[in-house]
Amino acid sequence: MRNHVGVERTDPMRILLVEDEKKVARFIQQGLEEEHYAVDVVHDGEKGLQMALNENYDLLILDVMLPKMNGLEVIKAVRAQQKTTPTLMLTAKSSTEDKVAGLDSGADDYLTKPFAFEELLARVRSLLRRGAQEKSIILRVANLELDTVTHKAKRAGKTIELTAKEYALLEYLMRNKGRVLSRTIISEHIWDYTFDTGTNIIDVYINHLRNKIDEGYEPKLIHTVRGVGYVMKEN
Repeated sequence: MRNHVGVERTDPMRILLVEDEKKVARFIQQGLEEEHYAVDVVHDGEKGLQMALNENYDLLILDVMLPKMNGLEVIKAVRAQQKTTPTLMLTAKSSTEDKVAGLDSGADDYLTKPFAFEELLARVRSLLRRGAQEKSIILRVANLELDTVTHKAKRAGKTIELTAKEYALLEYLMRNKGRVLSRTIISEHIWDYTFDTGTNIIDVYINHLRNKIDEGYEPKLIHTVRGVGYVMKEN
């Protein structure tokens, strides 16, 4: 099995889906795999707990009503072993009490069935970003360092001042080292879903970053992939 390798990883994000309704499980698995996530599926709580404890996942998606062991019991057992894997609970119950019970058990988010897949996907992205931020404090690419707690950047030991948007863009590039990021993907993560992708603001911010972190340094780290977007790499 693949292990986490922090910001150097090149494998897909790994998700464990524990859902006893097989049609629902297939629907979610197919949708997530189309988004290039690696998805393992099991249909009961005991197997889900075993895999959650023994494998390295970036995210757990747990149905509440599971055979052998319900989702609340699973997440409590996972947290009891000091595993902090981000977890999304799925349930047909929508009362405030049920949501509170799920969150108090150790879940990070809660989604009520039936749901739109786009909402599920948005929550998955949010939890994966949160998990990645908690795993890494200092990001490094070549002689560039970024402290994700203090938001300070250094290149070859020299401090670089960044605006809030420049920092967010640099962090996203560094967390995705070696991955070509389209302007659409960048805008979705750094700005918001209503962002006008027809503007050149992303190119402007990329140029600002290049002037600050690449100008006068080797190797150059921010590269343009013509007709696609940008990638951070060492050569």
